[in-house]
Amino acid sequence: MRQSSQNSLLTSKPQPFNWLYALWKFSRPHTIIGTSLSVLGLYVIAIAINHRIDFLLPISNSLLPVLGAWIACLCGNVYIVGLNQLEDVEIDKINKPHLPLASGEFSRLIGQFIVITTGILALVIAWLNGPFLFGMVALSLAIGTAYSLPPIRLKQFPFWAALCIFSVRGTIVNLGLFLHFNWVLQSKELIPPAVWVLTIFILVFTFAIAIFKDIPDIEGDRLYNISTFTIQLGTQSVFNLALWVLTLCYLGMMLAGVLRLEAVNSAFLVITHLLLLCGMWFRSLTVDLQDKRAIARFYQFIWKLFFLEYLIFPISCLLA
Repeated sequence: MRQSSQNSLLTSKPQPFNWLYALWKFSRPHTIIGTSLSVLGLYVIAIAINHRIDFLLPISNSLLPVLGAWIACLCGNVYIVGLNQLEDVEIDKINKPHLPLASGEFSRLIGQFIVITTGILALVIAWLNGPFLFGMVALSLAIGTAYSLPPIRLKQFPFWAALCIFSVRGTIVNLGLFLHFNWVLQSKELIPPAVWVLTIFILVFTFAIAIFKDIPDIEGDRLYNISTFTIQLGTQSVFNLALWVLTLCYLGMMLAGVLRLEAVNSAFLVITHLLLLCGMWFRSLTVDLQDKRAIARFYQFIWKLFFLEYLIFPISCLLA
């Protein structure tokens, strides 16, 4: 008994680390990574298109604009996902019991404090960094609030729920960040075709994420009368629809490369997206739709493809 108690003490994590790890889970790490890469990716695209490669160097405070945008977007990200968890505690106890509010690691009061604090910080930091960033963050927070908070709670309706997710991730974030960095660079150039292509790609890609994310959550959603495409159409149909939507994304990006889209390296664009398309279909063949963990792993794989786009496309712009 004594030995067991000693082992438990040795293997337990220090209290501060436990709290930070719970905060990391509360922030939904895959969304944090996606937000961070989108900020960095749009920054690189802006300086590549404006031929200001000197802004990649850590001199003359040239990286301050991206730092301000990154912190504002991270705070906005935590606000949106945190608010969703505050309103979905009972559902998450079934679908995502590892989340801090559902597991009891965080009290509701702590969750509310984090959400209110990050929401205020997001708006203040964005306002201090420029009008385009403030507009992007404010609009994103407004849509995120309407998505989760009663009485509107758009997540109850499949079409509006998907629209909220892909409009923010796809359109508002990409165009808002590019306009912000263009403003920082004092460029008078309008949004170029390359940014529109990326925006459309992410817009459609995020629609696939929006409909796929409900597949592993079908049990809790059905119990609490949350209507989703998975409940309406079935797991297999939504899985296939997501795959073909993602296929359309990659084929569209390859077509842009074949047509020699301005400001990107066409060969790099075509080859990388062809490899990712083949890898996605190969990976999809191993998914057992009767296994919730297998579905969740493939969902995380789709997010990894999302991350890669914000690395591949900016590199393509730099290579142009």
